[in-house]
Order: sequence, then C-alpha cells, then structure tokens
Amino acid sequence: MVMTRVTAFIAAGYRGKFVRCGQRAFSGGAPVPWNLLPERLHLTVHQLFRNLWQMAESGTDDILLPAKELVADDAKRSRSDDGENEHSTKRFKGDRCDVQDVHKKYPKRKVVLLLSYSGKGYHGMQRNMGSSQFKTIEGDLIRALVQSGCIPENHGEDMKKMSFQRCARTDKGVSAAGQIVSLKVWLIDDIVEKINDNLPSDIRILGLKRVTSGFNSKSKCDARTYLYMLPTFAFAHKDCDIQVERYRLSRETLQRVNSLLACYKGTHNFHSFTSQKGPRDPSAKRYIMEIHCEEPFVREGLEFAEIKVKGQSFMMHQIRKMIGLVIAVLKGYAPDSIMERSWGEEKVHIPKVPGLGLVLERVHFEKYNRRFGSDGLHEALEWTGEEQKIAGFKEQYIYPTIIKTELEEKSMLNWLNTLPIHDFDVTASGVQLDEGNSKENEALEGSDDGGDSD
Repeated sequence: MVMTRVTAFIAAGYRGKFVRCGQRAFSGGAPVPWNLLPERLHLTVHQLFRNLWQMAESGTDDILLPAKELVADDAKRSRSDDGENEHSTKRFKGDRCDVQDVHKKYPKRKVVLLLSYSGKGYHGMQRNMGSSQFKTIEGDLIRALVQSGCIPENHGEDMKKMSFQRCARTDKGVSAAGQIVSLKVWLIDDIVEKINDNLPSDIRILGLKRVTSGFNSKSKCDARTYLYMLPTFAFAHKDCDIQVERYRLSRETLQRVNSLLACYKGTHNFHSFTSQKGPRDPSAKRYIMEIHCEEPFVREGLEFAEIKVKGQSFMMHQIRKMIGLVIAVLKGYAPDSIMERSWGEEKVHIPKVPGLGLVLERVHFEKYNRRFGSDGLHEALEWTGEEQKIAGFKEQYIYPTIIKTELEEKSMLNWLNTLPIHDFDVTASGVQLDEGNSKENEALEGSDDGGDSD
C-alpha cells in the first residue's frame, strides 16, 4: 500500500509541473525507477525534491539523481541473504554533482561593483583581449574574480559570458574613485572580501549591489563626473615671474578660471577636442551639466586645485583638452575667442594636459534609480554609505600618487613648457597628420569615458 501511494505521487508529479525537469533529474536519462522496494522509496522522494530545489535555486536543470544505482542496489538487496551489508557499503554516485560544480548551491545574479583604483602603472581600464603585454585594471579585476571563485575560469577568458560592462573606459594613467562595472557572478559568501583578497592594494571593491537582470552599466548611466587635480601655478600668466613652490592662487585668478570654464556649460560641438571626428559628426555634440574649479589646498608644500566636470558622456581626450585650452587662454598663449572658434567648422589644434591628474569621481544613474530604486526589490545605485571608504581611498592612494608623481616627474611643468611653441592656428590637415602619428598610443590609452568609442 505504501509503495503504491508513493509511486502514484511521484508519477503524478512527473505528469504535472515537474515533468520537464524531473526526467532529467535521473542520471543518464534512466527510466523512472518504479520498481524500488518500499524501504527505499522515501530516499528516492527525498533525493528527487532536494535536487528539484537545487534546480530552482541555481537556475539549471542539470542535476543528477542516481536512479540506476538505486535500482541496481535494490535488485541486489532482493537477491541477497545479507541485504543490510549491501546497503551499508553502497555509495551514491549522485554526490559527484557537488564535486563537478560546487557553485550550483550559489545563485548567479547580476550585480554592480563599486570600484576604486589608482591608474598609475596601468594602460587604462579596458583589458586588451588576446594581449598580456599591457597591464590593465580589468585584467587584474578579472583575475581576482576567477581566483575568488565567483566566476568560472572560462568567463574570464570570454567576458561576454558574464555580461561584463564598465561604466567608463579610463585612459592610461587615469584613476577612479567611483567606477562601476556590471556583471553576473555567483553570490558566494563574503564575496567582496574574497575579491579584495586577490586584488593589489591600489584596486579596491568598495561596494556591491543587486540590479535588474538586463542592467548595463554603460547604457544605463545618465552622467559621469570627473575631477582634474593640478598645481595652481599652471594658471599663472606667462609674463609672471613665479617660483612654482611658492605660488598661491589669487581670488581674482580663481574667478577668471571659473568664468572661462563656465563657457563649456550646455551643448557644444566638441569635434576639436577629440580625434577623428569632423564638425558635422552628430556624435561630436556633448552636453556639459556642471564645471568649476574648487578652492585650492596645499600638499607637500605645493598648492593644488581640483576642476570638477559633470557631463552625459565624454569623448577621447575631451576633458584633458578642455582644461588645456583654458590654461592656454589664462597664460596668454591663446585669445578668449578661440573657445567659440573651436566649436565651429574649423578644426582647432588644442593641447591636452597630462593624464596624471584625471580621476573618475562618480557615475550617475538617476533614471534607473527613479524607476527601480524604490520598487521594494532593488536598491538605488547611490553610495552614501560608502562615501567615507571612497574618501579614504583617495587620500591613501589617488592623491599621494598624483602629488608624488608631479613632484618627481614635473609632468605639468614640462607640459607647460610646450605651450610657447604650440600653434593654435593649425587646421584640420595639420591635426590629422599629428593625430595620425599618435594613433597607436591613443588606441592603447582608450578614452576618458566609454562614450561612442567603447
């Protein structure tokens, strides 16, 4: 009677909601073991529903149940005089599923990682697939993800398999305080700590949040905020005889800086601020929401200031050329009118400041937050709880690297020495020649932002 009732229960389950995945729950496509002895039926039912539960949790239907072994075992027991000993020595081969893939107990979910890193010593954010010649942030990150056990090794070789996407593709030497990447991972225990254990100290995961399954960090990003940290002596007029260590920015000069920066606000044709885009290319038009220079501060005896700019997206070298042009005007090497001229049909040759001081400050997901941030299922992509960690990373790794490198290598001072020989009257033909010579370097550096070039 017990055997009949339980068999009917299993059969009903297979004919009903479990019919599609249930048959695969038995190893090797074996038939449903209706001939189990009564004392073993409860084991079969227990094993079946345990594996069906694993299927639901892991999103797979490739779970094995040792049907053949159960049938063979019971056949032996029915013919054996010492069935108890047969049972005690028989082992379930179905346990091998845990050996084959221990991560099936962890759900695979789409998440975003809040990433901070110092860009010195790296050839940008994006990994160059098939080439290990150049060290990149993504190269170290993917290696840590594999080593921590939250993605399989083949996903590290083919990043599309985990739907990997960065929010912004930073150039060679450019740092980030609030970079965001989206990807699918196994949500292993202590996942952030384990990833960080496999990362160098100048790359840190500061936060993790669940997102919708179709989330893409690049396409869902509304805006990006960058800062550029530079020594204030860069703003001094060319006719001023200054000692760079003793220079301090005056209130009048700071106001002049912000007045020029404000000219960038709104939508303009920035074709002259990048390479390989013509004046009639619609993608050269970019919208700048905010831009200003903050109050100066002194570090290691040298005065610095931060220029912050927020825009929908940026093209390759756009921010560095925007700041380079303002400095050229401030120092008297170019007239104020050159800014309006650079947005016209003519291709103006604009110098770009060194990449050392450029930092991706934060990225914005305002539309996503309005739609999903308060739906009760997802979190808003805001990181107020991580602000102290971000500030601490900047103070420990980003600022000291910029300051130390500037003091030792004098990158800004050396760049300023090129301005007197820079020709601001060079038009398209000259620019194309100059930028064609540096095409290989630009390909390695990537772009300030993913924008159109990602």
